[in-house]
Amino acid sequence: MPQQHVLRVEGTRIMAGDAPVTLRGFGLGGWMNMENFITGYAGSESQQRRALRRVLGEEGYERFFARFMTAFFGPEDAAFLRSLGLNSLRVPFNYRHFESDDEPFVIRAEGFRLLDQVVDACASQGIYTILDLHALPGAQNQHWHSDNPTQWAGFWGQRQFQDRVVNLWENIAEHYRDNPWVAGYNPVNEPADAHGTAIGPFYRRLEAAIRAVDPDHILFLDGNRYSTQFDQLGDPLPNCVYTAHDYALPGFVDGGPYPGMSRGQYVDRDAVERTFLQRTAYMRETGTPIWVGEFGPVYTGDPERDVQRYRLLEDQLEIFARHDASWALWTFKDIGLQGVVAVEPDSEYLRRIAPFLERKARFGVDSWGSTDAGVRDILEPIERLFETEFPDFRPYPWGARRWIHGHVRHVMLAEAMVDEFARAFEGIGPDEAESLADDFAFSNCRVREDLTAILRRATN
Repeated sequence: MPQQHVLRVEGTRIMAGDAPVTLRGFGLGGWMNMENFITGYAGSESQQRRALRRVLGEEGYERFFARFMTAFFGPEDAAFLRSLGLNSLRVPFNYRHFESDDEPFVIRAEGFRLLDQVVDACASQGIYTILDLHALPGAQNQHWHSDNPTQWAGFWGQRQFQDRVVNLWENIAEHYRDNPWVAGYNPVNEPADAHGTAIGPFYRRLEAAIRAVDPDHILFLDGNRYSTQFDQLGDPLPNCVYTAHDYALPGFVDGGPYPGMSRGQYVDRDAVERTFLQRTAYMRETGTPIWVGEFGPVYTGDPERDVQRYRLLEDQLEIFARHDASWALWTFKDIGLQGVVAVEPDSEYLRRIAPFLERKARFGVDSWGSTDAGVRDILEPIERLFETEFPDFRPYPWGARRWIHGHVRHVMLAEAMVDEFARAFEGIGPDEAESLADDFAFSNCRVREDLTAILRRATN
C-alpha cells in the first residue's frame, strides 16, 4: 500500500498528499452512541441501559453488550462498505464510554479499545473514519440522540462540562495523532446553543487545545441549531471542515410525497437544492470544503412511498456531487427503518420486542420512526391551549408544537415505556442474552438492495 497521508484542508478541497479526496460514506449510528429507533428501545440510552441491567442482571447485561459491541460492526461490515465504493465512516460515540460522571476527567481505556476496533477494521479496507462525539456531558442539544432524557441542553451553561470535553478531546487527539486513516475529529454533534453566545468561543478554545496535541488532523465542526446555522461561528478556523446536516422534509416519517407537500411546503428537486445551498452558504462564502455530515430518508415499507424516497436520495446525491460535497448517509445499520443493513425481521431479538414496537408506534414515542396519529386526542388540546394562551411562545430550537411533542411523546411517554422494553428480556440467561446481541452481526442481517444499487451508482 502506498504511503498514507493525514488528510488536510486546502482551500475548498480535502487533500491526501497532492490528491483531492471526496469523503463518501455512512454514519454508524446505534453503536457507541445508541438511539432508540435504531435498536428499538424507548427514551435515552442511559435509561435503556439501567433498565436492561435490572432485568438481565450484571452478567447477562455485560455479556449482551460485550457481544453487541463486537457484532454491530466488524470486518464484514467494513468490507461491505468498500464493496459499495465508499471510503469513509463517521463513528458516533457517547462520552460515557470514556468517562464516568462519578469520576470526571478520568479517561477509560475501554473507550479506545472500542474505537480502535472500528478504526482498524475500516483502515484494513482503505476506509477513513471521522470520530464524532455524539453525546456530551450535560447534553449539547435538546433531544434523545445526545442521551438527553429532558429537553434542556445543559452543556452550554456549565463550565465543568466544557472542561471535561476539552480534556476528552486532548486524550483522543493524543491517541490518534499519528493515524492517517482517521480523517479527523467531529467534536460536537448537532450543537444547540439556545443563546448562540457560547458555541463560537468554545470551538475556538477546543481547536487550540486539540492543535496543541495534534496539529495535523482536520476538525469537522457542526453548525449551531443541529448543524444548520453558521453565522454564530465567526471566521473559519484553519484546517477545519464545516459540516451541514441536510435532512429533507419528504424523507421524514411524516413526510409527504416527493415531489409534493410536506409540512405545508411543496418540495421538489429544486427545493431540495435550494435548502442545500442555504445550509452550505457559509462554506462557499468562506472558501472551505463542504461535508454533509448527516442526511437521508427513512423508509416506510410502502413500496410506492419508498420509491419516492429513493428518488429523493438520488437527487440529493446528484446535488452533492455537482457541488463537490463530501457526505455521510445516516445510518448504516438498524432494525429496519433507515439502514442499508437491517436485523432480520424473524430474528429472536425482533420477535421479543415486536409487541413493544407496536405499542411504541401507537403512542408515537419515536421521534424518528413514528407519527402522532395515535395520540392526537392528547396533543390537540395542548396545542390549542398554547396557540390561544401563549401565541408568542417559541421555544428553541423549533417552536412550540415540536416542543410540546418533545415533552409529551419523547420525554413523558418514552420514559413510561423504558421498563416495558426491558421486560421483553425477562427470564433469559447470560448465554441467551449474548446470542440475542449476535442478531446484529452482518452475517445475520439483510441488506437493502435498492439502496446499495443507488450508492454504487453514486460512487462510480
